[in-house]
Amino acid sequence: MLILQSTIIFSQEAMAAYRIFNNQNEEVSFQKMANDLSKYDVVFFGELHNNPIAHWFQFELTNKLFDLKEGKLILGAEMFEKDNQLILDEYLHGLIKEKELIEDGKAWNNYKTDYAPLVNFAKENKISFVATNVPRRYASLVSKKGLDSLGLITKDARKNYIAPLPIEVPYENESYVEMEKMMSGHGMTGAAKNFVAAQALKDATMGYSIFSTLKKKNKHKLFLHFNGNFHSKNHEGIVWYVNQYNKKLKVAVISFVEQKEVDVLEVANFGKNEFTIVCKDSMTKTF
Repeated sequence: MLILQSTIIFSQEAMAAYRIFNNQNEEVSFQKMANDLSKYDVVFFGELHNNPIAHWFQFELTNKLFDLKEGKLILGAEMFEKDNQLILDEYLHGLIKEKELIEDGKAWNNYKTDYAPLVNFAKENKISFVATNVPRRYASLVSKKGLDSLGLITKDARKNYIAPLPIEVPYENESYVEMEKMMSGHGMTGAAKNFVAAQALKDATMGYSIFSTLKKKNKHKLFLHFNGNFHSKNHEGIVWYVNQYNKKLKVAVISFVEQKEVDVLEVANFGKNEFTIVCKDSMTKTF
């Protein structure tokens, strides 16, 4: 009987799909993580776009923080661009159908499986869902011609769809250094800095969207933002820009990573993140 119990325990541990670690590399529970995060102004969930565990976690965390904050919650995401906010709002208010949101709002290919539950949660609970990202055409423009090219777009576009100019780019930040090296390694040496600048435009615009939303009537709410892990890990990317716009905002970061085993956090995944969720790299993908 004792052997059977040991076998069951071992089997359960071997099949564990994830673990949660704090910034001291100590394992914590989901409840502990949620309780701690409820004390922040902004929480970034740095996902892996095609990992189903990450998306399940996002939905569960949204539910939990909504309860802990007694409804004082705002959602936002990289996956929607600022010029599609009107379409997103029309769906949230029941004016258009999901098909129209997907087509006209340029929803990602994995919208129905991964992001629809979050948008529909906002719809059902009557909370805001903010399209934070820069329209991709402007990021494309910067990647080809540099940040100065933003001065060529209309005044209305600059006011409504991008972060205020001029945009400072912290090229020395580890994530941007990593990106520049990667692009240079792909034969894009001359254009690598423009590619980083385009990433910075996205990060700055998302950061400014969050900062702007939390002003005035929303300043006592928690903003839960969904984005790729690279955009926020180690408090860089979007987080760096949020800090430039308002240093008083209390910001937390969740970094979602994959490892072969999940019982300990690998050194490569140590960082400045408040929490790191580790998932087995054998996990199936959503697309």
